[in-house]
Amino acid sequence: MNRQNNIYDFPALNARKAVILARVSSKEQEEGYSIEAQKHRLETYCARRDLTPIKTFEIVESSTSGDRKQFMAMVKFIKSQKETIALVADKVDRVQRSFKEYPLLDELIQRGKIELHFNTENYVIHKDSASQERLMWSMGVIMAQSYIDSMRDNVKRSIEQKIRLGEWIGRAPIGYLNIKSERGRGDIIVDDERAPLVVKLFETYATGAHTLSEMTAMAKNWGLKPVNAKNPPSRSYIHALLQNPFYYGFMKIKGQIYEHRYERLVSKELYDQCQTVMKGWHKKPFKYAGKEYIFRGLLTCATTGRVVTADTKKRTYKNGNTAEWTYLRCWKPDDPKKIQWVREEKALEQVQAVFDRLAIPGSALNHVTGYLRDTEHSERAFIRRQVKEWQEDYNKSQARLDTLMDLLLDGTIERRDFEDKKAKIRAEQMTLENQVKNARTADDSFKNAMLALLDFISGAGKKFKNSTTEQKRYLINFIFANLELKGTTLCYYLKKPFDQMLDLTDCKLWRTREDSNSRPSDP
Repeated sequence: MNRQNNIYDFPALNARKAVILARVSSKEQEEGYSIEAQKHRLETYCARRDLTPIKTFEIVESSTSGDRKQFMAMVKFIKSQKETIALVADKVDRVQRSFKEYPLLDELIQRGKIELHFNTENYVIHKDSASQERLMWSMGVIMAQSYIDSMRDNVKRSIEQKIRLGEWIGRAPIGYLNIKSERGRGDIIVDDERAPLVVKLFETYATGAHTLSEMTAMAKNWGLKPVNAKNPPSRSYIHALLQNPFYYGFMKIKGQIYEHRYERLVSKELYDQCQTVMKGWHKKPFKYAGKEYIFRGLLTCATTGRVVTADTKKRTYKNGNTAEWTYLRCWKPDDPKKIQWVREEKALEQVQAVFDRLAIPGSALNHVTGYLRDTEHSERAFIRRQVKEWQEDYNKSQARLDTLMDLLLDGTIERRDFEDKKAKIRAEQMTLENQVKNARTADDSFKNAMLALLDFISGAGKKFKNSTTEQKRYLINFIFANLELKGTTLCYYLKKPFDQMLDLTDCKLWRTREDSNSRPSDP
């Protein structure tokens, strides 16, 4: 593709007026330079493209959660204009980090109400955009989503690391206190006021002479209640307290038990005695031990809307050999009251056919790969700007901390006020440090994810065929937005941008827009 005539030298566009979108995702970012820096860059862009800004929207909200009220207010304003409006944003991720806004924006684009101008990525999406350009838009959204996923993964890894170190990740149970260390890190210590009462509660209940209701009344008489609580603990609270393994050195997180590093209040023997008194018997927890089916929870019946279940049938022959078949249970399209059994491999063959059809033609693949390489420099520059802004915020908070220390030494403020303000500043600095660390990690992660995606698409059919059951489940969930079984026929929607990648080796099948009345397609 001739880059000079397509993306980087824009064709004649309809928009002469522009709406500037400068967005950050939190109040903390609002206090820095992100909004102002974006506005300056976008105003320069409008001047360079001969666009007249008629309104600037400074939005402080997440693009991945909630109703995005500020974003929808901006869309409403654009709809109210009679002429085509250029929505000018610094990057794709300033507009969207997922495909949930895609249908809304796509409709406005096709009606000629809006054009999307992305400054950093240096391209425009309008109603006459070629399918390859629209694919760039989809790729940009995937990159933005991957960035968020990488940040989420970093947080998850941080939590997992804390758990491995035996650190509690929530509010300390009664008998302990949450505190902040000098470095602003969270820690847990024994509550000297309530801990003895908790121990007394365990010791008294272990005798077996008192019911939970009586123990609840005793706790009320002793004055045992959580920090800042107005009312004494209820019976269910005492019941949960006596079952909490935290008190003998272990913490329960999502059903799993981990040893923690904090001081223990009771012995394991005392804890076990309380459990014996409470239950009198041991009930084994339920554990799923069935076969892991490929379509379990991923497939619904097109006739009834119910979840399609699976069952394995076995047969033993006279010679001792055995064979088994897996069947999918759905309902007949012509008689919803009758059950129909479909061999799993029949549905799997149709899924395999979809993966076999996923492809990007060589010329387009080279173009997309080139686009990713071309944007790497601007992406890194954007990350550097973000890191610089966060570093400036960090330096400002450090200056505030130094000033605070001077005020304390001068006797202008009291020690208690100093400690309170210091803790808040330290917390801000920790947040900034984590943002810098996560941004640098995610910067590499989402590019690697995009390159891995392109690699996957180039051989999706073979990779799906050779994958394990668990991998097949992951890939099906990754590609398909919806899967239904209508009799023996598989009906489906594909997630974006995979819906634009079916049979792309045939240039006639490049789609410039999505059918607004799209229906499940037969493979």
